[in-house]
Amino acid sequence: MRGGQVRGLWAPQARALTAGLVLTITFVASEALAVVTVMPVVARDLGGFRLYGWVFSAFMLGSVVGIVAAGREADRRGPAIPFVAGLVLFEAGLTVAGFAPSMAVLVAGRVLQGMGAGAVPAVAYASIGRSLAGPLRARMMAVLSTAWVAPGLVGPALAAEVAHVFGWRWVFLGLLPLVAITGSVAVPALIRLGPPVSRGEAGHRLTDGITVAAGAAMILAGLTLAAGSGAVLAAAALAGVGLIAAGLAVGLPALRRLVPAGTLTARRGLPATILSRGLLTFTFFGADAYVTLSITTVRHRSPVVAGIAVTGATLAWTAGAWLQARLSERCEARRLVRAGIAVVLAGIAGMILVLQPGMPVAVGLAAWTVAGLGMGLAYAPISLLMLREAPPGREGWASASLNLADVLGTAIGIGVGGAAVTAATGRSLYMGVTAAFAIAAAMGVAAMALTRRLPPGPSGALPAAVAERVPARAGRGPADPAAGPADPAAGPADPAAGPAGGVRTAQAPAGHGGADAGSSPGPRDRAGESRR
Repeated sequence: MRGGQVRGLWAPQARALTAGLVLTITFVASEALAVVTVMPVVARDLGGFRLYGWVFSAFMLGSVVGIVAAGREADRRGPAIPFVAGLVLFEAGLTVAGFAPSMAVLVAGRVLQGMGAGAVPAVAYASIGRSLAGPLRARMMAVLSTAWVAPGLVGPALAAEVAHVFGWRWVFLGLLPLVAITGSVAVPALIRLGPPVSRGEAGHRLTDGITVAAGAAMILAGLTLAAGSGAVLAAAALAGVGLIAAGLAVGLPALRRLVPAGTLTARRGLPATILSRGLLTFTFFGADAYVTLSITTVRHRSPVVAGIAVTGATLAWTAGAWLQARLSERCEARRLVRAGIAVVLAGIAGMILVLQPGMPVAVGLAAWTVAGLGMGLAYAPISLLMLREAPPGREGWASASLNLADVLGTAIGIGVGGAAVTAATGRSLYMGVTAAFAIAAAMGVAAMALTRRLPPGPSGALPAAVAERVPARAGRGPADPAAGPADPAAGPADPAAGPAGGVRTAQAPAGHGGADAGSSPGPRDRAGESRR
């Protein structure tokens, strides 16, 4: 599939890939939106409010392993093998969660789901980067976000009805055949894409991915332990702090090896792009996980009403994604990201207001819809900047780095918010949720400041320094990874000859999980579950 010859996403060369990825993300999105809608019911049934945040964070931690493995294998063997392996793991996770007798087993099932869903955005972004030219990439991001429209319209209400009539377990089990059938549509196109000839440097090490996931799990466990210990259990609080310190000591060295050099210090260019995605997902999903809890438990409304907030945010995210696609060729990407973050912060402020007893719940529904629009504006431009800055032949590596930031930001954001909710359990849930929203907003302010270090220019444009080198590379085969990507307007080369230039879903969640897609919107795991 020659990127320069593809005239549209539904042209014969791209049709199977587009349809397969959209269908897969549609049903992964359905599961993500369903889980966030029915989780208050599940937690009451299984008696596990203390593990409420872990249901989402476990998915994200599993996604870390899936993303690293899928990105590495996509660069080594092509995208088909990691994609199929991801579908198998996702289905296994659905089965375990559907039959879970306790919250602990449900969390284990969510780990498997995350490992499988993490492969979807990593494979999707690598495939987009290698097969589509620059202008089509922004359009493809918007199309993938559109895969959340149908689930967003009917998913939350349908999930609430399924849980009421058949029980919440069928929210998981009912998707098993659908994911298998739709996922198989993309496999032939991914097989034809094949592995890249120019592979650049060595990819991520799976052991580093496992180490980062273990370190993040220790941090989240430490937060839960410290927050749930109470003032009288000083020893438990100290143990929690010790776990947090140990998690940082274990996870940070491995994380440095998994992301571009300079990511943790916000170096300009690709490193700052990767870091900005992590801060963005922390901001949105750190609040998103507690929106339905706020509406159902703090304001005592039904899951159906809470589902309206989920639906509104999902549809608005898609609208924002299409808007950025129209602006991507003429509007500076970092301005879109900055505007999107500001809108998300306005949505979080609205959710804090709606916690007040005298404030109409409709204010919260509207506020979170607005927040979804902000994510649509900010999420895809970061993905496009990553594709633009990715070294040639290493699209899988760069995509995995971005997805890693996705899921870690989401997992830590939800985990920190969960610690705030846990600390308030038995006293004032209102204060706990307020603290979770406030923490997410603080991270949004940090994300806003970081936008100054993003690469300049429209997301579909080529950096001037790289453009000057393109003629000198003509006819010389694969470019030096250190030299940067070739002109996106020319499109990637035929996979059979290896990509001549670099080129990343929200997602989807899966993403929030991309994503997010994401991981869309979520713990919709949107980024991790290929959200948007």
